[in-house]
Amino acid sequence: MQRPAQSLRTRILAASAATVVAMGVSLAISTSASAANLIANPGLESGSLSPWSCSSGLGSVVTTPVHAGTRALQGSPNGSNHAQCSQTVSVTPNTAYVLSAWVRGGGGYVYLGYTGGTETWNPSASGGWVKLSLNLTTGASQTSLTVNVHGWYGQPAYQADDFALDGPGTPPSNPPTPTVAPSSPRPSPSASSSPPPPPPSSQPPPPPGGKKLLGYFVNWGVYQRAYHVKNIVTSGSAAKLTHINYAFGNVTNGQCVIGDAYADYDRAYTAAESVDGVADTWDAGALRGSFNQLRKLKRAYPNIKILWSFGGWTWSGGFGQAAANPTAFANSCYNLVEDPRWADVFDGIDIDWEYPNACGLSCDSSGPLAFRNLMQALRTRFGSSYLVTAAITADGSSGGKIDATDYNAAAQHLNWYNVMTYDYFGAFNAQGPTAPHSPLTSYTGIPTAGFNSDAAIQKLKGKGVPASKLLLGIGFYGRGWTGVTQATPGGTATGAAPGTYEAGIEDYKVLKNSCPSTGTIAGTAYAKCGSNWWSYDTPSTIGGKMSYSNTQGLGGAFFWELTGDTTGGELITAMKNGLG
Repeated sequence: MQRPAQSLRTRILAASAATVVAMGVSLAISTSASAANLIANPGLESGSLSPWSCSSGLGSVVTTPVHAGTRALQGSPNGSNHAQCSQTVSVTPNTAYVLSAWVRGGGGYVYLGYTGGTETWNPSASGGWVKLSLNLTTGASQTSLTVNVHGWYGQPAYQADDFALDGPGTPPSNPPTPTVAPSSPRPSPSASSSPPPPPPSSQPPPPPGGKKLLGYFVNWGVYQRAYHVKNIVTSGSAAKLTHINYAFGNVTNGQCVIGDAYADYDRAYTAAESVDGVADTWDAGALRGSFNQLRKLKRAYPNIKILWSFGGWTWSGGFGQAAANPTAFANSCYNLVEDPRWADVFDGIDIDWEYPNACGLSCDSSGPLAFRNLMQALRTRFGSSYLVTAAITADGSSGGKIDATDYNAAAQHLNWYNVMTYDYFGAFNAQGPTAPHSPLTSYTGIPTAGFNSDAAIQKLKGKGVPASKLLLGIGFYGRGWTGVTQATPGGTATGAAPGTYEAGIEDYKVLKNSCPSTGTIAGTAYAKCGSNWWSYDTPSTIGGKMSYSNTQGLGGAFFWELTGDTTGGELITAMKNGLG
């Protein structure tokens, strides 16, 4: 539909103003008329898509349904493409605009937005047209803008009509609330009538239950494992997760630094690989890599919060130097997380120090309060609106790693702890004895007292850490030995069982078929296949562990890491179902 011509009143005012100016008199007239619409073919009344461009030929012009006029745009998503239609327009730098369109259908999943910016979402599951509107301001040197509309993978066709990009001008302080066009006149409210319902949210509702379900996304997964952010969507896992930890950033010279620049923000994704079906560009300043894909994921699933995790087993050696000047460390982390290129991607920071005042790959002697001081500095720098979390040891033994650091003192500065309740036992002890790497509880014959999830949780709670700040850890992989003759735990071995990427470790998605579970002990599955012996969690054992998490009043659960699950997200589904 074309925009209506100026009203007679507007034309008269304009003519009057011109006359007065011609007489040399200054007159200011305030009107609410918008500037020209910058969108070409905004109502598709030309009968063709041009200059709109739709991905994979999934866009068309239809004559019904339409919002006004005689035509509208229709996008028809499929299982691998969300049918995005885009148009690039010329804009003025440092100028405010209002982008809007009327949309319907799509199963309630219709999005309007612009490249490099935000999106708004159609909350109406069916029925009438909904107007989506958002404000934007162009950059200091920006002269073009690409606006887009799309549905969602596998959802019904959507329609869009009467696009507008109005400007220049100052947008309202609050963007218009999407409203459904009424099919009949609405009655006037009366004293006896019920109050009108609140306007629909412009974002999908949060998942029920209130428990955190957090997963780690590893930046090296994009290489040999070929696991990308889009896999979170296609597996069905994005709808179940509440948080993602992006691993890892490095810690060197007392500062937070980039872990892998290519994977993080430079790798160019094709349209087929991209979350939204739009290829990355090589335009100056354009964000690429996993960071851009995470940005797109958040647009589609705005309830997911993303934290940047620093350290890990390999990169924890730098925390000792960081602890010597916590304020400088916190400033460096904030400046990196809030880098203008990706400031909208991350909702907080996660610290994976293995281990403060104890030994991991390297040993630290910073003292029992160093970890607290570091967390306090991070909270001070990031403030209360950001998430600040930490992955911590699950060594529940007497005098073990939990006892080496004051985790209770640090907890007051953190949103929660990811308690790493896995990797207790494995082929790093090459001759065994075989044992489940993630036992929920102790059992007769366990190789080391206190090496189980319950011992760690109870020790942390006993030190004063609130249960609600503890997340139970699940490994999406197994640990195994070879040269084993005994089917039950406690047998001897000759070394690490072969693994796809590393000896002694294998993903669940492989083990479920190559070495199915033959028994359980301490809430964890184990299996003997030939001379190999493995332990790992299954959907069934995860159900038991989620029940434990709920019974203990924990804040939820997390897992390491996404690439280990099946293509259908089998383990994440079990965690979600178990947490409720």
